[in-house]
Amino acid sequence: MKSLPEPLYTTHYGAAYVGDALELLQGLPDGSVDLVLTSPPFALQRQKEYGNVDQDEYVDWLLSFTTEIKRVLKSTGSFVLDLGGAYRRGRPVRSLYNYRVLIRMCDEQGWNLAEEFFWFNPSKLPAPIEWVNKRKIRAKDAVNTLWWFSKTDFPKADITKVLVPYSERMKLLLQNSDKYYSPKKRPSGHDISSRFAEDRGGAIPPNLLQIPNTESNSQYLRCCQIIGINGHPARFPEKLPEFFIHFLTDVGDTVLDIFAGSNTTGAVAEALGRRWIAFEIDQSYLAASAFRFLDRADEDTVRALYSRLITEGAKGIIIPQGAMQHYLLEETGEYRHRRRP
Repeated sequence: MKSLPEPLYTTHYGAAYVGDALELLQGLPDGSVDLVLTSPPFALQRQKEYGNVDQDEYVDWLLSFTTEIKRVLKSTGSFVLDLGGAYRRGRPVRSLYNYRVLIRMCDEQGWNLAEEFFWFNPSKLPAPIEWVNKRKIRAKDAVNTLWWFSKTDFPKADITKVLVPYSERMKLLLQNSDKYYSPKKRPSGHDISSRFAEDRGGAIPPNLLQIPNTESNSQYLRCCQIIGINGHPARFPEKLPEFFIHFLTDVGDTVLDIFAGSNTTGAVAEALGRRWIAFEIDQSYLAASAFRFLDRADEDTVRALYSRLITEGAKGIIIPQGAMQHYLLEETGEYRHRRRP
């Protein structure tokens, strides 16, 4: 088995690596990861600045990664894959590429589809322009599919970690269950017991996740502005990886994102006490992702950090909590490469 190269940077819980994810995956041991959570470049009609594969080649390209993901995943682990939909080139009909990914992973590679989730982003701009804005013959595409895959029928999962607030109606029921509720068998066939009126701290969430993607003034974007670069154009909102990390892992587990981009997944994992690994082929994107881990984002610190991370060969930088300023200003060598946690 290959070994991982030196990371571009490390934090208290994680490590970020520059390189092709397929090659980097080969440096991870079998059964070493609890959750793989990623959003690959989608099979869109137009080329994006972050790189994406043509629709005709996309399914085979993506499946080359999923065999390695299955190898490094623990038997109790999960793989959550975010895929947006797409239209056929020049036609107002949908591509089926994301469904082909799903079917081939299950039929050919032996994955289980534990559950499908749908991410509704109400702030998504209308697209594609030709069919939605100009001709007005299609609705705005505002939902991504998130396939939750597992190696076994019973991967680690605990829905009680991601309960949502009760509805106002349910709050009234809990306050006065005799007035609003009586245990009995419903016309649907469901037998609702008296335990339905127990306060369990929240409601079980649906598999429709309504999370706006409206980041506009985060530390990450402010730091990008300081050094005059654009933020990664396809960023996760933090609440998306937060939901699955809470739901599918425990503190101390390992989370991997093989298409890390601006490394939202790693930042959320760090905040939640999970070990994390990030792979990203574009060094400039990964260098800027380090801004997410700074305790203080003054201009001198941001410029010094990015300059060192973007310089070829300047790897192994450590971002310990509360110590980045000292490390960048002193550069005594005392914080040389630290082993990945």
